[in-house]
Amino acid sequence: MVGENLLGIPATLLPEETDVLARLEAGDEAVDLAAKFPSSSLVWALLADEAHGEGRTVESYAFARVGYHRGLDSLRKAGWRGQGPVPWSHEPNRGFLRSLYALGRAAAAIGEAEEVERIGKFLNDSDSKARTEIESGL
Repeated sequence: MVGENLLGIPATLLPEETDVLARLEAGDEAVDLAAKFPSSSLVWALLADEAHGEGRTVESYAFARVGYHRGLDSLRKAGWRGQGPVPWSHEPNRGFLRSLYALGRAAAAIGEAEEVERIGKFLNDSDSKARTEIESGL
């Protein structure tokens, strides 16, 4: 069945970042929030997207890599053991998935073929629908 977790590993669900979301809703800039909430993958993903949109590829790569690593920390804290679903449908997971996507995009732009492949597999293994959802929102 499509979308079924065949490994039987439970999905990892990150906690909601209520303070970050409230500050974004209030109009705070991601660059300011990164200093206040450095563990937020969402903030780093936003910075990566902004840099990418402005053609700052190396900065986009750096921001995405921070978001990816901070996301791995959060996933592990939430019980993730290196495999299993990280569903896009759970909104708090989206910052990590967006950082992962942005890292793959920036890696492709700088010619890191092996990383592009590894990141693409990780994103697909986390949630096979995430890439489509991210690209439809860009």
